[in-house]
Amino acid sequence: MRIDQIVLGTAVCLLLATTPGDGRGQTAGIKTGMPSPKRHSPTAKADPAGDATGLIEVKQSDLLQKPTKDNWVSYNGDYTGRRYSALTQITPANVSHLVVKWVFHTQEAGPLEMTPVVVAGVMFITAGNDAYALDAETGKQIWHHARAVTEGLIDDASSHHNRGVAILGTRIYMETDNAHLLCLDARSGNLIWDVPYATGNRNYGATSAPLIVKDKVLVGTSGGDDGVRGFLAAFDVQTGKEMWRFWTIPGPGEFGNDSWPGDAYMHGGGTTWMPGTYDPELNTVYWGTGNPSPDYDGSVRPGDDLYTSCLVALDPDTGKLKWYFQFTPHNMYDYDSVQTPVLVNANFHGRPRKLIVTAQRNGFLYILDRTNGKYLYSRKFISNLNWAKGMDEHGRPISAGLTPDEKGVLVCPSQDGATNWYSPSYNEATHMFYFRSLEACNIYTAKTTPFEEGRTYYSTGLRRPLGEIGKGYIDAFSLDKLDFAWRDRLIGPTFAWAGVMSTATGLVAFGDDAQNFVIVDGRTGAPLWHISLGQAIRASPMSYAVRGKQYFAVATGSGDLFSFALP
Repeated sequence: MRIDQIVLGTAVCLLLATTPGDGRGQTAGIKTGMPSPKRHSPTAKADPAGDATGLIEVKQSDLLQKPTKDNWVSYNGDYTGRRYSALTQITPANVSHLVVKWVFHTQEAGPLEMTPVVVAGVMFITAGNDAYALDAETGKQIWHHARAVTEGLIDDASSHHNRGVAILGTRIYMETDNAHLLCLDARSGNLIWDVPYATGNRNYGATSAPLIVKDKVLVGTSGGDDGVRGFLAAFDVQTGKEMWRFWTIPGPGEFGNDSWPGDAYMHGGGTTWMPGTYDPELNTVYWGTGNPSPDYDGSVRPGDDLYTSCLVALDPDTGKLKWYFQFTPHNMYDYDSVQTPVLVNANFHGRPRKLIVTAQRNGFLYILDRTNGKYLYSRKFISNLNWAKGMDEHGRPISAGLTPDEKGVLVCPSQDGATNWYSPSYNEATHMFYFRSLEACNIYTAKTTPFEEGRTYYSTGLRRPLGEIGKGYIDAFSLDKLDFAWRDRLIGPTFAWAGVMSTATGLVAFGDDAQNFVIVDGRTGAPLWHISLGQAIRASPMSYAVRGKQYFAVATGSGDLFSFALP
């Protein structure tokens, strides 16, 4: 691939031309999953030129790294979910010199929402049900595991979103759109085993990246808007045998089932469609759950609807619940709580605490004690919030009583949420928590409808207020002052759904709403560098290093992956 760059100040124009010798190698695949005449070839082959896969041997100690440096070993970089890189080569003084080093185009035409994993100079990415290994220094393809996308899925699963892989030893793990867990050889892309883990309701799907915790790989599902019963499951990393399953919707006789009359628990939602975080010292996994189902009709699911719209703390050895915190009881507005629960050790009110910091789709930022789930603090972070009047002393929202009906009711924030699944970041150098937010409202309507397999289960719908245009922001919340240090409006034609990351040199990187990849000063929000990619960004960035050189990488809405570094 030839990249001709014209650099004018901080604006970089890219003229991309692909030739037969573009360095990406021939696409290889493995015949797995549902048959397709389009994308399968007989075997997966590694490209021997520059192949560094033989150096891969990810140990438990590598997964325990904190903070992240050369290797980015999991979806959020490390177990804390901070998306914080300790690399220091790129600074506020030299970031304006960043250039594109390489671009890789996947065969997936839809928007990429994955975050790359990088180990020993090899990058692993996903697109739809496909997985790729790339040389992280050059972008050259090493291998490609091809698997057909699944026909007949609905809602999110039918878009075939995939947010990346997990890695341990010489194996990588990924979820498929129809909720299979795949184990691949990281050196060749060959399939080792394939386990279907969501059965009994064809509305199940999967969109997440797995999380490795000790000798288990943890996976969840999508389909919370489609009448499935949510769960988190753990599988043995060697054999694929299921070790435990935690149902997020309690069954008959279990605590919390009183919200689910009859067989409503079988269709209650609460899916676990984004990765959680893990504290090895407390041996606790923290995982967010999605909205209850049906989305807008609360009459068929009275009460708090546990454990939907919650953060659940689980024992990773057994899957047993340690504690839970519910952000939006009896949620009728599609406010999932799958936003990353970020683990922070910091002083709070004058003494050191083990904290969880999370900005929620319902418009409130929360600080919890992660040892026991105790509510410590919350703060509204959007100006237009009307579904709740405030918060009581235990962190339970005081409902404004806005109930969707056939006529419709105006609710703020919108269904898209005051924030959503795109990543936040906590920077231990600035002591700030960074995240994207959205100011928007919807008119919600509801009408009781029966569950039907193969169809969504929103009951019923929504529309945008006439003339309203959503406004996007990047927010910086100081844990030292318990206040916002800055909040910058993002100008552009679309809302990007792009997450943020930060570095030890005080940089904050994200995709804006005008198709730019942007880096700002994390202390002030002052712009330092940007580049127009010519396509929307719907993924969260990351940083890695190869042979002493630091890179930023981000995936885009047209199937491209960009990597940037200093000249």
